[in-house]
Amino acid sequence: MIILNEVKQFLRGEIRISEPLAKYTSFRIGGPADYYVEPADKEDLVGLVRYIQTNQVPFFIIGNGSNVLISDNGYRGIVINLEGRVNRLGVEGELVIAEAGVRTPRFVDFCIQRSLAGVEMLVGIPGTIGGAVIMNAGAHGGQISDHLVEVEVLREGTVVRVAKDRAEFTYRRSGFARDVVLEATFRLPRGNREDLMRRRRELLVHRGKTQPLNFPNSGSMFKNPPGTYAAKLIEDAGLKGLRRGDAQISDLHANFFVNRGRATAEDVLELMQIARRTVRDKFDVVLEPEVKLVGFSAKLFEEVAS
Repeated sequence: MIILNEVKQFLRGEIRISEPLAKYTSFRIGGPADYYVEPADKEDLVGLVRYIQTNQVPFFIIGNGSNVLISDNGYRGIVINLEGRVNRLGVEGELVIAEAGVRTPRFVDFCIQRSLAGVEMLVGIPGTIGGAVIMNAGAHGGQISDHLVEVEVLREGTVVRVAKDRAEFTYRRSGFARDVVLEATFRLPRGNREDLMRRRRELLVHRGKTQPLNFPNSGSMFKNPPGTYAAKLIEDAGLKGLRRGDAQISDLHANFFVNRGRATAEDVLELMQIARRTVRDKFDVVLEPEVKLVGFSAKLFEEVAS
């Protein structure tokens, strides 16, 4: 495990012990982390991760806490939150450079204000640039990798830049699953700012009508199988509105599971297992979780995700 005094000698950010994680997740679910850290900047993050990896301590980067379900027992290791400080965003020549902790909606608005097109479809996606790049987040026919130039990552202790054509992007996947994303660089085409702002508004209105934004949730629970939609399969299986405790398969959008008050991770996991089992039995389709499961046993993870 880490030696706290050693970390405090080089870390310029904040570190907390036994910090409850529910307040840092969009699901509002999650027990305490052994250590919770907010690095001061990108360089602080690099130093911290190198120390962690040298000492072989489990760690997880939380971004702004969307697309994740954390165990009620918390996380035995270090949780790193990038949103507060590893969030520089700027323009260099024709390129837009965003650090990993930049929120996706902020990135979209930044680009639109500069009449830069190609990312407006991401406005309704919660999360940060780092997480969006790792999962190749997308919506409405576009994905974040469309106009990506390169990604700066920490890979096996070394900071490297990976060009888009070497990033192994596919549907909701990339080649960065074992890396720590530090920043991403984009080259975006010019657009008409008024048209982009109008499209942004349309997408946000659509999101408000079709997604249960009035309850805490983690975003899409399952990836869309080839040729169909997870929400349709779950709805056609008769599961829309199903509850376990305060967790519910939304009656507005069946691929969103919501926390109606005091839902636990166990409640959500039970719904996930029911949805996967029922869809498999009725349609011979195995749903693959899009949400990341953190802090659970290997056996339970295998039951839910394999």
